[in-house]
Amino acid sequence: MPDPRLSRLMLGVTLFRPGPEQVERLCALASAGFAAVIAFDNGGLPAGAAERLARAGVTLLSEGTNLGIAEALNRIAAAAQAAGAGALLLLDQDAEPPGDLAAALLTAQDRLRAAGIPAAVVGPAPAPAPGHKAPAYPPRPGAPGHGDLAPVQFLATSGSLVDLAAFARVGPFRGDFFIDGVELEWCFRAWSLGYGCYQTRAVAIPHRVGGGTIRAFGIAMPRQPLFRMGTYLRNAIYAWRLPHVPLRWKLAQAAYLPLQAGLYWADSGWRPAVLLRLLAAARDGALGRLGPPRDLPRDEPRDEPRDLP
Repeated sequence: MPDPRLSRLMLGVTLFRPGPEQVERLCALASAGFAAVIAFDNGGLPAGAAERLARAGVTLLSEGTNLGIAEALNRIAAAAQAAGAGALLLLDQDAEPPGDLAAALLTAQDRLRAAGIPAAVVGPAPAPAPGHKAPAYPPRPGAPGHGDLAPVQFLATSGSLVDLAAFARVGPFRGDFFIDGVELEWCFRAWSLGYGCYQTRAVAIPHRVGGGTIRAFGIAMPRQPLFRMGTYLRNAIYAWRLPHVPLRWKLAQAAYLPLQAGLYWADSGWRPAVLLRLLAAARDGALGRLGPPRDLPRDEPRDEPRDLP
């Protein structure tokens, strides 16, 4: 029997060219007892998939083109707010959430409220998927914890439970970031406005990012397409100018980003074109040239939330 608490919760899922198994997984979630299931199609639903989702009770949103992960999440949140929802559980199409994910996150949210701790988002602990590096969520210095609920600097969007009243105060995800660093910037903004981001160890969810892992000199990072690495680098450098991003984080990134870029270039076989693309991305970030990456390939998934290393 579905958990009755799910009736106070909406589920939002981002889609980009989902396969049959991913469509069936979403249809199954539509019968799990949520108040509603909202999906945003960022392009490429297979023939018949939209009708299959509609029959299962999924509300499908789309503009007929890929708007990026940030705007997809914003459209889902706006639809949930318009429907009167108080909380929104976010997933991407690849997520395989454990059956107790929603209940565990609702319990965590209730405990934080009872303790008088305002939280914008609560998320599960990350778990590694085969061949992929699990993300790490750095602790938030000076923020109050509550038992096994730990304050963290940021959380991946997939698997996170968002308080929609807090979302209205914090504001939407940055559409000009398009894909990489979206959750990171939003969580820093939430902290700056007095809303925390908390991880619970009561439940875990695996994350799959990129096509494997690059490892060298004690550093592990996802092996991503070049446009993804470039967008990550661009957005991270641009974030240095944002006042709500902590100075400690900016300094750490200033040291870490060149290492990541170097490892990525080495992993590419030291190709000059890769180095030029990374340098152009750094320039774009410094100059504030954001938006969809110019080298975004048509056949690559573009709405997958990225878990930063």
